[in-house]
Amino acid sequence: MATYLIIGASSGIGLRLTTLLAAQGHQVYATYCKNKIDSADSLIQYHYLNVLDETITLDNLPDSIHGVVYCPGSINLKPFRRISAAEFVNDYNLQVIGAVKIIQAVLPKLKNADFSSILLFSTVAVQSGLPFHSQVSASKGAIEGLTKALAAEFAPKIIVNFIAPSLTDTPLAASLLNSEQKKEANAQRHPLKRIGTTDDIANLAEFLLSSKASWITGQIMHVDGGISTLKI
Repeated sequence: MATYLIIGASSGIGLRLTTLLAAQGHQVYATYCKNKIDSADSLIQYHYLNVLDETITLDNLPDSIHGVVYCPGSINLKPFRRISAAEFVNDYNLQVIGAVKIIQAVLPKLKNADFSSILLFSTVAVQSGLPFHSQVSASKGAIEGLTKALAAEFAPKIIVNFIAPSLTDTPLAASLLNSEQKKEANAQRHPLKRIGTTDDIANLAEFLLSSKASWITGQIMHVDGGISTLKI
């Protein structure tokens, strides 16, 4: 069985992926920041971590890990003219610099494994272009570029991929799905006529972390109900 590190595992996709991996018998080291969480599952060890801290300490990890997943993110949608430069910087620090610090901290442990993976998250808005998404698209666009660069630099030892979901039913998206009318309207925008679930994303994430994906690296994996490619 493998050992994984999930950053931001207290809710949404991170929580679902953590429970999925543990159910398969993998050892999971999971972090939380705002919402403390305890697990009765002996295969899940939760630890506090704020990725915005100047120094990242991951002393609790074993010498070798098989994968790291970076889940922290934000969805701040508003007109470009109303977004301050500081808000762009804060978002970049959370979504890009936080990922950089985590990857640098665990890189030696990833290299110690026979096979290892790095998995990051983007958004359908980066490639599609959506109004009021300039803040999140700027940060996630940087993550897409970082992923491709790291995939090239770390090959063939470590594979690096990212998942670009459309709107998914998670606490992060709660303000966009806080009524049945909003849920239905957003579902109808997608060719498959529903909102994404955490299972939709976690199932692909589990595959990309496994040796079954050992010939896949530097890829944008769209899990978006068809909205990025189909016009119907």
